Amino acid sequence: MISKTTFKFPTAFSILFIILIMAVGLTWIIPAGAYSKLVYEGVNNNFIVKSYNQEDKFYPATKETLDKFNIKIDLNNFTEGKIRKPVAIPGSYQRVAQNPKGINDITISMVKGTIEAADVMVFIFILGGMIGVINKTGAFHAGLSALARKAEGNEFFIVFSVCVLMAIGGTTCGIEEEAVAFYPILVPVFIALGYDAMICVGAIFLAASMGTAFSTINPFSVVIASNAAGIPFTEGIIFRFIGLVLGSVCVITYLYWYSRKLKLDPKFSYSYEEKAVFERLYFQDFDKDKGLQFTLRRKIILSLFCIGFPIMILGVMFGGWWFPEMAASFLTLTIIIMFVSKLRESEIVNSFTHGAADLVAVSLIIGLARGVNLILDEGMISDTILAYMSEVVADMPSGIFIIAQLAIFVILGLFVPSSSGLAVLSMPIMAPLADAVGIPRHIVVSAYNWGQYAMLFLAPTGLVLVTLQMLNIPFNKWVKFVMPMIVALLVIASILLIVQVEIYS
Repeated sequence: MISKTTFKFPTAFSILFIILIMAVGLTWIIPAGAYSKLVYEGVNNNFIVKSYNQEDKFYPATKETLDKFNIKIDLNNFTEGKIRKPVAIPGSYQRVAQNPKGINDITISMVKGTIEAADVMVFIFILGGMIGVINKTGAFHAGLSALARKAEGNEFFIVFSVCVLMAIGGTTCGIEEEAVAFYPILVPVFIALGYDAMICVGAIFLAASMGTAFSTINPFSVVIASNAAGIPFTEGIIFRFIGLVLGSVCVITYLYWYSRKLKLDPKFSYSYEEKAVFERLYFQDFDKDKGLQFTLRRKIILSLFCIGFPIMILGVMFGGWWFPEMAASFLTLTIIIMFVSKLRESEIVNSFTHGAADLVAVSLIIGLARGVNLILDEGMISDTILAYMSEVVADMPSGIFIIAQLAIFVILGLFVPSSSGLAVLSMPIMAPLADAVGIPRHIVVSAYNWGQYAMLFLAPTGLVLVTLQMLNIPFNKWVKFVMPMIVALLVIASILLIVQVEIYS
């Protein structure tokens, strides 16, 4: 008797390893090239021009220097620290000696990428440890028992509320890596309400990403892109807000349709085969009718956990926080929870280490994804792709030009998954092309934002695989789930871009 084997889609680790190999191959195929980069050096108030295989050149940090290099960015954006990354100098692209990577670079990039992602990994480990301690106190179990009983019959309202909050977080401060912190607390809530992994990722990652795609005041994407394009970020904000409303409505409507199908037939779930493993990860031995008593102590512990998130968001938006500060804030709250819990010292240590250990795989994926970016950067092919793309759209009519820009940023989002990195690399090159076809630069900024994030719903070099690993969702099933929303995003973006071109041209 011949045994039949069922094909199982590769895990996140295997996907990233395959992509690493492909990235190495591209460094042999795509010609190497580089733009000269302008860097602000605040100690001596200088601009430094870094060119391939040449000595650095120093210039005074003045408007005249920016004009000399045809960079239409307000000088204050450099001196006030709004733009910190190297800015590509228009017209400076040059072919350079090919720098192909080899087999040994695969493992080296994996190690370097992991080291580079150390701040994110520490944040995730502390978050996991915090979850472990709270689980030991029984606070999650008791709180979920109470919530599941009270929300019976109105379950989707919680999904709706989370979607709205995540979309607001995305459009205002670009919640991306930070969204990882929400899974341990919200996923058990969704399971208690009878939902699956797809609803969890939809309400958190999908809603936050749609909000970030239609950023209105997000300093890490649309603001820095507008600065790099030499325009105020308020230009085009009305159309971005319209897109935000339409995109959010699409996400909520889609999740409502999916949740209704799921309630009628649990086997409808796109991740039904992974259901047991998923619930074991986040929902061990839960029974809403036989939950632990929701005591005052447990309420205080959950309250301490929950206030960590608004503190984190406010710190990012107004305090200049990044992962070290966010990790420190959660660690402070964890220490307070340890004292409130009255657990024994050995129980605290063991629960913290076990909780951190549960997120090791997630942390390693972040490091591996950074390794892919290192290969592309060191192979010096990202600038070549940008230079070629700018040549392709240079002489197009305005309507075709802006849709082509949208498509280009979709592609560039795969090679440069950092929103701020792509902004300072591409805007000084792409924004002046808008002048040539007679449309305002803010329309190109919108094309950048909407195109890049359409790709980041799928790009393995972004945060998708981290999210899927946390929720035990195979990549192919995520593609099936998210594709309608990518189509919706691109349709909304295309219509809004064409309308703007018709109004302003």
